[in-house]
Amino acid sequence: MSNTAVAPRGDEEVEAVRRFNRFYTRQIGVLNEGLLESPFTLAEARVLYELAHQDGPTAAALARDLALDAGYLSRLLRGLRRRGLVAGSAAEADRRRSLLSLTRKGREAFARLDRRSRAQVDALLGPLDSAGRSRLLAAMGTVGSLLGAAPKDDREPYLLRPHQAGDLGWVVHRHGALYAQEYGWDERFEALVAGVVAEFVQHYDPKRERCWIAERDREIVGSVFLVRHTTTTAKLRLLLVEPSARGLGIGSRLVSECVRFARQAGYRKITLWTNSVLHSARRLYERAGFELVRKEPHALFGEGLVGETWELALRP
Repeated sequence: MSNTAVAPRGDEEVEAVRRFNRFYTRQIGVLNEGLLESPFTLAEARVLYELAHQDGPTAAALARDLALDAGYLSRLLRGLRRRGLVAGSAAEADRRRSLLSLTRKGREAFARLDRRSRAQVDALLGPLDSAGRSRLLAAMGTVGSLLGAAPKDDREPYLLRPHQAGDLGWVVHRHGALYAQEYGWDERFEALVAGVVAEFVQHYDPKRERCWIAERDREIVGSVFLVRHTTTTAKLRLLLVEPSARGLGIGSRLVSECVRFARQAGYRKITLWTNSVLHSARRLYERAGFELVRKEPHALFGEGLVGETWELALRP
């Protein structure tokens, strides 16, 4: 039995929490018939979000993650299937299990929701100065930790930020070390990464190029770059997520930030080059709407490699 005393919850404390709940639900518009002026309810939008950030979950896993009644979730999924937004496919290991995913139409619908959500948050944060935003985010983190928002079996919180001094050296080091460990690529790959980073620094245009660094518990756990390729085409480069942070949705978020920024910067297309053995990254690109357009064998930093070029056409 625990010896920790639990403070009684007085009427004033309960009312303060309820007052904040009423305020925040009004602020973010969840009481409206359609979330973010869309045809989706809050529950439907959350299902679309989870499917956009998970790698083929089952309905049972989705119900568990969202703490939803299985029957209610089944009705939600049935409605989303009828609208052509969600599809199911049999798992390779067990054909009786159906893995859920967004269709192309579903990815486009989620992308519109995501843009509106980000614009809404930008509008909320807009009136605050840097100190105010820091206080707000710290307060949100405190609320989440005190109320158990991130149990060990759930996705843990992380943040994305622009690059700063020391980050680019980390990018080169971790690419070299991690890909040597996981795929046996030699030092020529680290040299290639160093060249990409050097070119980014030498020709950096903040209006049309960006580097995102992912942090968790004040440790860097991922990175990605979006750079100018031509006037109308951007290139996604150097996507990396540390093994300790995989499965938290960081890779999907990094890719979606690149797509969002590319649209804002006026690009019409994003291209990227990867290798066929990078299965997890390829799934991320496919879910984001990229299409494989070209393959070519190479031995740039190892034997028997197949390079792949993927492209995403950006709609206004």
